[in-house]
Amino acid sequence: MNTTVSTSYHPMLPLLGRVLIAPLFLVAGIRKAMAVAGTAGYLAKLGVPAADMVVYAVIATEILGGLLLLIGWRTRLVAWILIVFVAVATGLAHRFWEFDAAQQANQQTQFLKNLAIIGGLLFLAAFGPGRASVDKA
Repeated sequence: MNTTVSTSYHPMLPLLGRVLIAPLFLVAGIRKAMAVAGTAGYLAKLGVPAADMVVYAVIATEILGGLLLLIGWRTRLVAWILIVFVAVATGLAHRFWEFDAAQQANQQTQFLKNLAIIGGLLFLAAFGPGRASVDKA
């Protein structure tokens, strides 16, 4: 039984997937970098310890993670790191069940969106970046 997974039929699809996921992290990281104090304040409000220092790790994770996904270098490792990052962010910021009725639907949408992002990242972690990448996997 052949258990090898191949993207040879559609080698550009993994590239397209990476190109569509990467801007989410890049744009978010750049926005945070342009408003470090505000982002640190928000993280502190969420209960993140040492938010003034953690904010830089968050910015680096989003920008570097987005860039590495885009070019397809160390994609599987980067995908796992971003899976953990998104899971933690989801648990901190989108606990929709704790919001009032007016905000609950929006927060539930954000929560579910993040689950979908984790799903996409799981595909990258499992199947790699495809041939149109630095990894060429």
